[in-house]
Amino acid sequence: MSEQSTNSEYESYYVPETSKLPFVGSIGLFLTAVGAGSSINGSSFLGLPGQLWLIAGILTLIGMLTTWWRSTIKESMSGLYSAQMSRSFRQGMMWFITSEVMFFFAFFGALFYIRAFVLPLLGGDFNGQTTHDQLFPGYTPQWPMTETPDRFEPNLGFGEKGEAVGSWSIIGAWGLPAINTAILLTSSWTLTIAHHALLEKNRQTLILFTSITAILGAIFLGLQAFEYYEAYAHYGLTLKSGIYGSTFFMLTGFHGLHVLVGTIFLIVLSVRCAKGHFTPKDHFAFEAGAWYWHFVDVVWVFLFIFVYMM
Repeated sequence: MSEQSTNSEYESYYVPETSKLPFVGSIGLFLTAVGAGSSINGSSFLGLPGQLWLIAGILTLIGMLTTWWRSTIKESMSGLYSAQMSRSFRQGMMWFITSEVMFFFAFFGALFYIRAFVLPLLGGDFNGQTTHDQLFPGYTPQWPMTETPDRFEPNLGFGEKGEAVGSWSIIGAWGLPAINTAILLTSSWTLTIAHHALLEKNRQTLILFTSITAILGAIFLGLQAFEYYEAYAHYGLTLKSGIYGSTFFMLTGFHGLHVLVGTIFLIVLSVRCAKGHFTPKDHFAFEAGAWYWHFVDVVWVFLFIFVYMM
């Protein structure tokens, strides 16, 4: 068998040059984690405030990702990628979304554990009467929590009550959360229209509805920022509002971060659509953005039900 016939049996596979970007990204992640932790705890790292490290980490990540994705777009538009490369991208995106599902599953699991086990235990259920009497006497478990029960203070003596740590109001489901739910559900519809327009070679509709989806994502973020302002300024609901406050901001905050990433993704896709980068047969980047956005929308539906409604 000739060398030419042997090589024709295999697809070409593009292997990029060695890059320092993954190492730069790991530094950015480290600085972001250290900065976020220091900022929340009001501490410093190596004599510098946590906010400074957080900003440095985020800027490092933005620079790394921008450089990396610019190179990827350039390689794709140069025709360097084969069908095997496309399959690898799809498998990688599917595994990434799977990891994101596990990420939010852990947080929803924490919410379920608190509501189904921790609160009843503190209220005297599950043979926890001793815990109830000695640490939180008189506490009646309820969800959503609107106050933190009196807590046991070691310096007051075992069984005595400490000072109450505050109360707050909850954010109802049928205000801004319901509006944001409608916005995200609408955005899934507009993105689906854009995807079908891409397959049908309707460039104007593709650009229009991809841009509309990005605008809806930006509106969602603006309304959520206003909701956070209302929570802090008028509801007394903060990260320090007991387990309810920390759970609320953990779930909605991480989801908001994902919406921010998805919105930036959609803005870039809108620009690329305007430049004519995608074809019906070659548009994985658009599919990846659509997969990610639909995933974000589904997570919000669960958030709306289990955080705001129940």
